[in-house]
Amino acid sequence: MKLLINNNRDFYMCKKLNCWEFKNCGRERGGLLADTLGECPVSNSMKFDGQNNGVGAGRACWLIPNSACAKNRLNNTSRSCFDCAFYKRV
Repeated sequence: MKLLINNNRDFYMCKKLNCWEFKNCGRERGGLLADTLGECPVSNSMKFDGQNNGVGAGRACWLIPNSACAKNRLNNTSRSCFDCAFYKRV
């Protein structure tokens, strides 16, 4: 069965994005902000590689304690993963 993609929105909805692609944070390995802000451990966490069809822990970021989002939750600058648009998408 061949999937026909009518426009960019259809492609975006079909492609399984990793958290750094969805949030466009730039902190993945080789990302635009990785040198400045440091690499998020999510993209390097091979323990969860392939989980939910992601690269590294890219589709299981809520399992990584030192991720950028986890640090934001500790500082009360963001809510729980259960409220995250990416978490709900996965």
